[in-house]
Amino acid sequence: MLISTFTFAQGVITGSKHDFKAALWNTGGQICITCHTPHNAIAATGAPLWNHTLTAATFTLYTNLISSTFNATTTQPGGTSKLCLSCHDGTVDLDAFIGKAGALSGKITGPALLGINLSTHHPVSFAYNTALASSDGGLKDPSVTPAVAAMLFANNVECASCHDAHNNGPVGTKLLRATNAASALCLTCHIK
Repeated sequence: MLISTFTFAQGVITGSKHDFKAALWNTGGQICITCHTPHNAIAATGAPLWNHTLTAATFTLYTNLISSTFNATTTQPGGTSKLCLSCHDGTVDLDAFIGKAGALSGKITGPALLGINLSTHHPVSFAYNTALASSDGGLKDPSVTPAVAAMLFANNVECASCHDAHNNGPVGTKLLRATNAASALCLTCHIK
């Protein structure tokens, strides 16, 4: 039996900002291969069968020196954030997949380029737990708020807590996991 479409994965990314099947540097013309592979995957935390070269950058982090109300301790991005940053930090070529070093396409530019200074962006790679919610006073407790717990990766806030690389739905811009009309996405975790 021939299956013509795979709506469980491809149907969501098709037509999205991460649909690179027509990019000149994607010579295979496949949608998933720029990030995922069925064979010889790169070991990457939080990624099924990862295929894109991981960033080796050292990032400037968001800290309590930037905001006196920030009570968490950030660490160098790991897990799903490192996967996102492997393109969005601008240090790895877009076509650095399938074991290639890249260079045909160059690095990401424009508004999607976050760079290695993460101190001006929402903090990522920090533990979000009952202790943090209690000490902060402006955060919902993930142990009693299922919507918050569902956004965490190994109990951490990561890029994918708010963004879905496979999102092509009506949610809106910036691949948000949910609408942010009236700050709805922000208010999933924040009560202030």
